[in-house]
Amino acid sequence: MGFLSVSHLSKKIQEATVVADISFEQARFQKLAIAGETGSGKSSLLKMIAGLVQPSSGIIFFEGEKVMGPDFQLIHGHPGIAYLSQHYELRNNYRVDEWLEMGTRLPQSEADTLFDVCRISHLLSRKTHQLSGGEKQRIALARLLAGSPRLLLLDEPFSNLDPIHKQLLKEVLEDLSSRLQISCILTSHDPLDTLSWADELMIMQSGKLVQQGAPAFLYHHPVNEYVAGLLGSYVLLTANEWRVLGGSNGSPLLGDRYLLRPEQFSITKSENGGVQGRIQQIRFWGSFSELQVQISGKIIPVKTMETDFSVGDEVCIRIRKPGLA
Repeated sequence: MGFLSVSHLSKKIQEATVVADISFEQARFQKLAIAGETGSGKSSLLKMIAGLVQPSSGIIFFEGEKVMGPDFQLIHGHPGIAYLSQHYELRNNYRVDEWLEMGTRLPQSEADTLFDVCRISHLLSRKTHQLSGGEKQRIALARLLAGSPRLLLLDEPFSNLDPIHKQLLKEVLEDLSSRLQISCILTSHDPLDTLSWADELMIMQSGKLVQQGAPAFLYHHPVNEYVAGLLGSYVLLTANEWRVLGGSNGSPLLGDRYLLRPEQFSITKSENGGVQGRIQQIRFWGSFSELQVQISGKIIPVKTMETDFSVGDEVCIRIRKPGLA
């Protein structure tokens, strides 16, 4: 049996099914992300894996041992699994080092490594009420990790973080498996936060697992428009639109329509550069811009690093040939 095995897991609350017959496995050190809109069942799934919520049906094995829910044990949870809620709290008016010592005392060398991994060494003399939200989150994480879990479950860890603290947390997550030998599962309502981190991505909708696989595969081969939209901007083209825009050697992805992402189009002001259209909107994202180009009554999103386009410009777009810039 593998590291984590979830089989036919379901959860009902009164008459509502919040998690419906979900099965999956996680290998040790595999980075697994679970994405879906708010209310899709992500948090309930994590809490059942952690042993904090009793499943209505199904079974969970962690390292070959059945995870027992709160109906079957006085102390909720599994000692080898740590769960960090998006609603974590720290006690006010404690120094950080004092609050951490209230959890588990570690040998100094292990504590120094943990504080370094969590990027909190410089915060130990601060009071807990003097910290930012991102700093509090990393300290709450450090206290959980002091218990030496083998699996860490993070519920919406990127929510409400500014870009600096979000990047710090991503660096922490990268270090967990390499330096502390801890495996991770995290949830997010914004998969763009996890596409570059996860080895495996699971998409949930209304309590159901609708697609699972490598992030790149799901991005380019979504099973439906819900998955496509979660992972970023896209446009659906009919077979005729696809051919007119220069598509070739491809198969429809969604029914009889072709799904394309903004970076799969090229744009030029040259009249021989493809199909003529007019720029309706420009969104600047720093390293690139996303243009909304109207052609024959259809809006096409186009990603470009060029900055010499303006709203109202007449342009030509085409589907980018594989291997061409």
